[in-house]
Amino acid sequence: MQKVTLGARSAPANRLCENVITVTDPAGSPLPGTEVVVAQTAHAFRFGNIGFDFIAAANGEPDDLGTPELAELFVDVFNTATLPFYWGRFEAVRGRPDTARLVQTARWFRERGVELKGHPLVWHTVQPDWLLGLPLDEVESLQRERIRREVGGFAGLIDTWDAINEVVIMPVFDNGDNAITPLARAKGRIPMIRMAFEEARAANPAARLVLNDFDLSNAYECLIEEVLEAGIRIDAIGLQTHMHQGYRGEDEVLGVVDRFARYGLPLQLTETSLVSGELMPAHIVDLNDYQVEQWPSTPDGEARQADELERHYRSLVGHPAVEAITYWGITDVGAWLGAPIGLVRADGTPKPGYHALRRLVKDEWWMSPTTAMTDDDGRIAVAGFAGDYEVRAGIGSGAFTLGSEREPLANTGDRRVGLRA
Repeated sequence: MQKVTLGARSAPANRLCENVITVTDPAGSPLPGTEVVVAQTAHAFRFGNIGFDFIAAANGEPDDLGTPELAELFVDVFNTATLPFYWGRFEAVRGRPDTARLVQTARWFRERGVELKGHPLVWHTVQPDWLLGLPLDEVESLQRERIRREVGGFAGLIDTWDAINEVVIMPVFDNGDNAITPLARAKGRIPMIRMAFEEARAANPAARLVLNDFDLSNAYECLIEEVLEAGIRIDAIGLQTHMHQGYRGEDEVLGVVDRFARYGLPLQLTETSLVSGELMPAHIVDLNDYQVEQWPSTPDGEARQADELERHYRSLVGHPAVEAITYWGITDVGAWLGAPIGLVRADGTPKPGYHALRRLVKDEWWMSPTTAMTDDDGRIAVAGFAGDYEVRAGIGSGAFTLGSEREPLANTGDRRVGLRA
C-alpha cells in the first residue's frame, strides 16, 4: 500500500496522524489501481490572529486599513480570527449594541474559511459608562443578559469565546472606575466565573468557553483549582503572553505551559506578541504604563522578531496540550500600545516574521498536493499534520479529516472517501 506523507518536512510528532483511506466511486465501490492526488485544505491546530482591522472593510465602510492585500496576507496564514466584544465599545450607548457590524464581519471571515472567537464576554476593563452608578443587582442582571445576547445571537458564527477575562485581578482592579470590579468584589471570583460560563453555556450548549488571564502566577493556578473543585466546566485555559519586554525563551514559556497542562485541559495561547523594534524597559510592571510618542520597527528588531516567532511557535506547537496560538496583531497600524508587534509594517509590506511564520504553517507543516496510487483494495495510507484533506481523481473529489490535535498518534482508523463529480 502506498503511503502519502509529509516527506522530508518535519512536524511535531504530537501533531502527526495517520489514516488508511479507501477511495470509492459515487456508488461506494473501491477504486483499485487508481491515481489520486491528496492535498491538505485546513489545519486542525488553531493558528489565530485578531480580526479587529477588518470590521470596516467587511461592512463596506471607508477604510484604509483592512485592504484586500492585508486580508490576503491574513488568510494565507491564519485560520482563526478573534473579534472584539469589549462591552464599552460594543454597546457604548445602552440598547444599541454593534451586533449587525460584528455579524457581517464574522460572515466575511467565515466566507474566507476562517473560524471565529469572541473576546471577551466579561471583563472589568473597557466597560460602558452607563453602567456606573447602577445598583449591583442591576449590573449583574445586565451582565447576564449581555452574555446570553452575544453567545446566543452569534451561535453558529462564533462558537468559541473568552468567557471571562483576567479574573485574578478583577476584584482588586484600581486603575479606573468600572461597574464590574465592585460586582466581582461583592460576589467573589468563583461566582463571577460560574455566571459567565453557565450563562454562555445556556445560550449555546455547543460553545467552547475559555478562562483567560495574563496573570500566570500561582494565583491563577489556585483559581483554576477552585473553579474545577466548584464543578464549573471550562473547555480551555487561556494564557496571555505579551512579550513587549523581550522573548521569554522556550524554557520559561514551556515551563508555564507545563504547569497549566497538569489540569488536563487544552491550552490556548490567547494573546501573543513579540516586538520588532526597541524593547520596552524591563522595569515596567504594567505594560500600559509605557507611553512613547513613536515606537518604530527596525531592521535588527525585525530579524530578532522573526527568529523568536519561529522558536516560539515551534516549541508551542510541539507541546501536546496546546491547541491554539493567537498572535495579537497582523499590522503595526493601530497595534496595542503603539508597539511594533505586527507581522506587517505600516506601509503594508510583510516583515521577516510574517514570512517565517508562513513557512512553518503553510510549508513545513502543510501537505502540498501529492500523487499516489491506490492498491488492489482502493486504499492508500496518509500521514500528515492533523487537519482537513481532499482526494482528487479523474471522476471527482472527496474530503476527509486526518486525526485531530488531541487524538492518539498511532493509526486513527480506516476511512472511506467517496468521490463525487
